[in-house]
Amino acid sequence: MRVRTDTDMTRGNIWAQLLKFSVPMLLGLLFQQLYATVDAWVVGKFVSKEALAAIGCNSSIINTVVGTFAGLSTGASVVISQAFGARDDERLSRAVHTTMTVTLILCVLGTSLGLIFAKPLLEITNTDPTVQDDALLYLTIYFWGVSGLLVYNMGTGILRAVGDSTRPVAFLIVSAVINTGLDLLFVLVFGLKVDGVAYATIISEAISAGMVLFVLIRSDRAYRLRITRLRIHKDVFSRILALGLPTSIQSALTSFSNVFVQAYINSLMADGMAGWTAYNRLDAFLAVPVQAIAMASTTFVGQCWGAQLKDRAREGVNKALMLSLGVTAFLAALLMLLNKPLLGIFIKAQDTGVMDYGRFFVLVISPFYVTICFNQIYAGALRGIGRATAPTVIMLMGFVVFRQIYLFTFTRLFPTSRLVIALAYPLGWVVCSTVLSIYYFMVRNSWDEKPLKTA
Repeated sequence: MRVRTDTDMTRGNIWAQLLKFSVPMLLGLLFQQLYATVDAWVVGKFVSKEALAAIGCNSSIINTVVGTFAGLSTGASVVISQAFGARDDERLSRAVHTTMTVTLILCVLGTSLGLIFAKPLLEITNTDPTVQDDALLYLTIYFWGVSGLLVYNMGTGILRAVGDSTRPVAFLIVSAVINTGLDLLFVLVFGLKVDGVAYATIISEAISAGMVLFVLIRSDRAYRLRITRLRIHKDVFSRILALGLPTSIQSALTSFSNVFVQAYINSLMADGMAGWTAYNRLDAFLAVPVQAIAMASTTFVGQCWGAQLKDRAREGVNKALMLSLGVTAFLAALLMLLNKPLLGIFIKAQDTGVMDYGRFFVLVISPFYVTICFNQIYAGALRGIGRATAPTVIMLMGFVVFRQIYLFTFTRLFPTSRLVIALAYPLGWVVCSTVLSIYYFMVRNSWDEKPLKTA
C-alpha cells in the first residue's frame, strides 16, 4: 500500500496543518531561489560585475512571462483544492487534466513570446551597452528552456492543492544541486560565461519538471495524470480563468511595470545595477517565508471553504498572518545586521562601489518587509474562497500605478537620488497592504451573511 502524501486540512490542529504544509513549501522556494542565486554568485565572483549586472537586469523581464502563467497556476490550485476538500474525485480529475493540457499550450506561448520580445524589452529598460549583449544572450537561452519551469510550477501547484508540499522540495533539492554543479562546470571548466549559467538553469529546471510529471503519472489517487485524458473541460477551464486570470494579469502587469522600474535602476550605471542585483538575490530569500505561508493559507482556506468550514478558514488566516509577521521581522533584522558579509557572497572585494549600493538598498528597504505579510496572506486567503479580482485590482494600484506615478514624479524632482529609487518598492507595499487589509475585513465580516460558493 502506498503512503498518502496529500493532506486534508479540514481537520486537525490549525498551527500544525499550516506548519506541516508551509515548511516544505519554504524549503522548496528556498531551493528554487538557488537557481538565480547560484547564477549570480558564479558570474559575480568568477566572471565580472558586468556579467552580474547582465543577469540582474533580466529578472523583471523573466518574471513578466513567468508571472503571467503563475497566476493561472493559482487559479488551478484553488479549483483543485476546493474539489479535494469537497471530496469530489471526478471534478478533481477533470481539473488536473485541464490544468496540464493548458500548461502544454502555455509552454509554446511562453517560449515564443519570450524570444520575440527579449530584445525590445531590453531596449525599453535602457540597458547599459556594456552589458546588453550578455543580457540578451542569457535571456534568449532562458526562454528556449522556459517550458521546464512552467511545467514544474503548474505540476507542483496541483500537488500543493491536495496538501502535498513535501515531494516538490525533494525534486528542487536535486535540481538545485545539479544546477550548482553545472554552473561551476560550464564556467570554471568549459570557460563559458553568462551562457553557461543559462544552460545550467534550463537543464536543471527540465529535470525538476520531469520528476513532477513522473509523480503525477504514477499516483494512485484521484489527481493521477493520465496522458489519454488530457483535454480542456470547458466548465473547469472557465472557472480556472475566472480565478486565475485576474492574478495572472496582476502578476504580468506588476512584473512588466518592474521592467520600467529597472530603467530607473539602470540609470545608476554598472555599479548601481550590480549592487541592486546582489541586494535582489538576498531580497528574494527574505520574501520566501511569507510566500510559503501565503500558499499554505490559500490551500487551507480553499479546502475549508470547499468543506463549508467558514470559522476554521477564518481562524487559519489569522494564524498564518501571525506566523508570517514573526518570521519576516526576524529575518529582516538579521539581514540588516549581516548585510555586508551576505552581500559579499556576490560582490568581489575590490568592487567597493557595488558594495556601497548593495548595502544602501538593504538598509533602506528591509525595515518595510513586514508590510508584505498583510498583502500576501490576505490576498492568498481571498483567492482561496474564489475572490481573485479585487486583490488583483488592489495590487495593481499599489504595485504598478502608485509605483510608476511615484517614480515619474520624484525622479524629476530629485534626478540623482538613489533614495527615491530605493523607496519605490516599500512605499508600494505599504499602499497595497493598507487597502487590501481594509477590503479583507469587509469580506470576512460578510462570510456569515452569504451562501458559500465553491469552484
